[in-house]
Amino acid sequence: MHLFILPIYLFFFFVWIPVDGHIVPLKEHETHVNYASEQFCYSNKVTPKWHDIWTKIQIRVNSTKVIRVIQVESEEKLKELDGFSLWMYVGLLFKEKLNDSYINVDIFSKETCLKVDTLDQNSKYSISVTRTLDPKLFIVTFLGLLLFFCSDLMSRSSVFFYSSGISIGILSSLLIVVYVLSRFVPKKSPIYLMILGGWSFSVYLTQLAFRNLQEICTLYWEYLLGYLVIVGCVSFAVCYKYGPLENERNINLLTWGLQIFGLLLLYLSIQIRYIAVTLIIIAICTKNLEYPVIWAYAIYSRKLFTAPEKPSPPRLLSEEEYRIQGEVETRKALEQLREYCRSPEFSAWKAVSRIQSPKRFADFVEGASHVVPNEASVHEQEYGLGGSFLEDQLFEEEDEEDDSSFDEDYPETPWPQNHLNFQDKTGHC
Repeated sequence: MHLFILPIYLFFFFVWIPVDGHIVPLKEHETHVNYASEQFCYSNKVTPKWHDIWTKIQIRVNSTKVIRVIQVESEEKLKELDGFSLWMYVGLLFKEKLNDSYINVDIFSKETCLKVDTLDQNSKYSISVTRTLDPKLFIVTFLGLLLFFCSDLMSRSSVFFYSSGISIGILSSLLIVVYVLSRFVPKKSPIYLMILGGWSFSVYLTQLAFRNLQEICTLYWEYLLGYLVIVGCVSFAVCYKYGPLENERNINLLTWGLQIFGLLLLYLSIQIRYIAVTLIIIAICTKNLEYPVIWAYAIYSRKLFTAPEKPSPPRLLSEEEYRIQGEVETRKALEQLREYCRSPEFSAWKAVSRIQSPKRFADFVEGASHVVPNEASVHEQEYGLGGSFLEDQLFEEEDEEDDSSFDEDYPETPWPQNHLNFQDKTGHC
């Protein structure tokens, strides 16, 4: 049970150090230098505007020796630090800072207070407040938009699959070790209570390691490099064994996960929340706007490049209208022919040498009829009503109808054949 009690000892030794009730106000771009434990409060009186979406307020505490910095939300919470509470202790593990610390302040927060505890009598530390444009927030916003709009391509990319698998393996290897060790722990053993009690201390150590990551990379770079190489190779082997995603449903799940993670980055990287929500809505609408745009373009192009409507069929003429129109058009064509024959372009001698009756042609050019009465009567007898031409046409149509009806009633079928062998009179088969 020593592992469970150790965090409580650390709390009494490091956190529960009494300080006086004096609170020092902090202002932007001012530096305070102190040598003893002190309490500080920063009041934010600036109302955030739309151009502060990537603005960051930071309180920097720098010291040459070990100090402890605890952040709370108000002066009332600062006064509560003098008492003891288990839940307060667990919360302080996540809010404490050591040595050179950067404390981020919400731009909408009205007040932020700090408690600085010096663990050495000769400790010297400085504290200052800055309000600057943070390029990291812009980069995170860009990454969020990139993940959201390129999630489909990334989920199908082998490079993204292996790189993300190796990264997740490196970051989650500690959890894998805890899971493997838990498989060897006997069931219903008191060691579970010890592990549960030591989780807070484990989280504290993990947080402490991330705070001093730069120092770890400088002093223990050989161990860090070995860890990255070994865990990276194991993660690559696991990814290579299972291979990239091929199932369409798994690809869709990964795509949706990347889109949600991208929107989360977009929301967290923008300091003004209503602007972040507005940008998320615009991103979602833009992502799905391709379908309405395609539909609108299809409708527009269909109206713009519509083929001309087919002309309506002409009205059928009655028999009297047909006769009148034929006479009018015939007279017009004959008059045009006479004008052409009178024109200089017409070679009269060549035409006369080719026709059988030059006198009749000359009379036609002068205005006489193009047919003689005898020809008109013969044409009427042959092509008029009751003529031989129409009778022949009617008889041909009736014969075709009779043939088609006979084919429909009696389709072509093979005649039955008798395969029996009959003997003729001579007895031969």
